[in-house]
Amino acid sequence: MEHMLHNFTPGNASSPDLTLCPSNATLFFLPATYMLLFLTALPGNALSLWVFLRCISTISSTHIYLSHLSISNLLLSFTSPFLAAYYVWGSVWNLKSALCQLVLHGITPVLHINIYISLMILTWVALSRFAVLIQHTHASRPSTCTTLLPHAFFIQLSKESFANRVCAVVWLLAVGGIVPVTVYYSVNEAMSSQTDAGHGEVCYNPVVEIGGSLSRMLSVAMITMFFVFYLLVLLSYMTVLRHIRRSRRSTNVSTSHSLLGRVLRNIVLIQIVLSVCLLPYHIFKAIFISLAYHQHQPTPREYDDCHPLSTIVELKNCLLLLAALRGSTDPVMYFILDKTFRHQTIRLLGCNQSNSGGRPVLLSVTGSASQKAGHVGDGHTENLSQDGV
Repeated sequence: MEHMLHNFTPGNASSPDLTLCPSNATLFFLPATYMLLFLTALPGNALSLWVFLRCISTISSTHIYLSHLSISNLLLSFTSPFLAAYYVWGSVWNLKSALCQLVLHGITPVLHINIYISLMILTWVALSRFAVLIQHTHASRPSTCTTLLPHAFFIQLSKESFANRVCAVVWLLAVGGIVPVTVYYSVNEAMSSQTDAGHGEVCYNPVVEIGGSLSRMLSVAMITMFFVFYLLVLLSYMTVLRHIRRSRRSTNVSTSHSLLGRVLRNIVLIQIVLSVCLLPYHIFKAIFISLAYHQHQPTPREYDDCHPLSTIVELKNCLLLLAALRGSTDPVMYFILDKTFRHQTIRLLGCNQSNSGGRPVLLSVTGSASQKAGHVGDGHTENLSQDGV
């Protein structure tokens, strides 16, 4: 489902007699999975946000980034029931109905805002991890980035005040880039679309799902932005991996080796999340735009009143769902990646009950021995191990 405009070119125009024919994937699979997203993302991200804001005494730049990501995921979870209803009853709702207009111009923007906020925030998490590792670990040869970029740049990346400013800009870019297109569609295009389609046009239709020239231009811009950020993350992680390999050859303290191993695991996990959840949708979206643009003018008799891109539209919506499902898995990612978040979540859930000796069970995980080990090394190991991803 996109912010799609009605001004089609002749090559991909939709005949008013052709409709999208939803299969069981749209009528059952998508609604059920969006409801599962609601049931898992809402409590998971609410708990995550509570831990970030109320349970962690020393907030790092990574915690700030992840707390904003949790807020975005919470907003997405509230919209999931409406998206489920759209796929169940979108073929019945009238295009002018209040529920249809709410989903198209209120709910759908939140979904796309969440995707690109996640992309930008995870990119900055990668850059902040890159900066901290470059500063606080030692390699046999200095990284090229330390000579090309000023030292003040690395200092700023790890500051909490800088993280707050970055998150404000991220929200501004995501909301400012998507909402104006929605407003333009609602004010300038919606009425003409409804007039041309007629009073019987349903909400789930080719005009909404395939789109027109302005929405296609926006989609191309979003796809380009995704690959720029994705390649930036990949480049920063490859640089960190190279630095880690050099550091392992030159570092003599065992706790530093353990730290570098954890960072390596975290880098791989975050890259997998980006590649599995967001990459397929953006690759297929480029293919989808090309197919829609070059689609010849169909006739109702040729396709038995079903639009020829009905199946392609359903595949696009399934991949969009895959991108949205990241909202449910993000709290699990926080738990795996961030040591402080993991310990505070276990404590909050009451898993640190006292054992027979009266000592908290949590001390077996974060006891004095591990705390002392955190101080060994170059003096920055404890800060790195607590500083999240």
